[in-house]
Amino acid sequence: MVDVKKLFDLTNQVALITGGASGLGYYYTQALVEAGADVCIVSRSTKGWATTRDYVSAHGRRVEFIQQDITAAGTADKIVDQCVKVYGKLDILVNNAGIQIRNNLLDFEDADWLKVIDTNLNALYFLAHEAARVMVPRHAGKIINIGSMQSFRAGKYIYPYAASKHGVIGLTKAYADALAPEGIQVNVLAPGYINTEMTQPLQKDPIRNQEILAHIPAAHWADPTELKGAIVFLASAASNYVTGATIPVDGGYLLR
Repeated sequence: MVDVKKLFDLTNQVALITGGASGLGYYYTQALVEAGADVCIVSRSTKGWATTRDYVSAHGRRVEFIQQDITAAGTADKIVDQCVKVYGKLDILVNNAGIQIRNNLLDFEDADWLKVIDTNLNALYFLAHEAARVMVPRHAGKIINIGSMQSFRAGKYIYPYAASKHGVIGLTKAYADALAPEGIQVNVLAPGYINTEMTQPLQKDPIRNQEILAHIPAAHWADPTELKGAIVFLASAASNYVTGATIPVDGGYLLR
């Protein structure tokens, strides 16, 4: 008989999370740690490191920090190698780090297009490739790429962001197909409208806020903790027969 609780148990699993000390990434870190994982967190700055270290320690798990710009050439292998050097393995990759730049179409700068694509799509590709390199010999692993509602929608004013998040789904399907025979699952978690510091301007805009709420059957902005169950599911044995999927956690936003 299958023990359902054990299916979601991540005890002694090792997770590498980009941007895992701030924003939604911090909540992904919380969830995986609460489920028993040790974590390796990559971020460009040390913002949130002290708080994250305290949280991980309070739950009796280990954390390794890597300060690195993930868009720098040749860094993916160094990041994965450092994680494996510290923990001896890598079980879970969460490609979370991302940026968004807004502008009118004719005013959009080429440099801004490249910056967003490099962070949201190119870095994701290279990290997934390096993670696969160490997962394939073990015939096990989970790669979780973070999408968005803009993985499905036009994303007016945020052209490179929309393009990158559509690309995340396509790349995930390709990786899932290639890695399924190796026992590795690759999926997308697509958050809806979440109550974070980044979304405060939208929430404080009375017109835009009402437009968004009218589009959400659940009728509220999600609390970041409402993503925890989905990330643990995708990181755990509970999702061993799920691959190439995109799971929206959006309160039904995509229904309307």
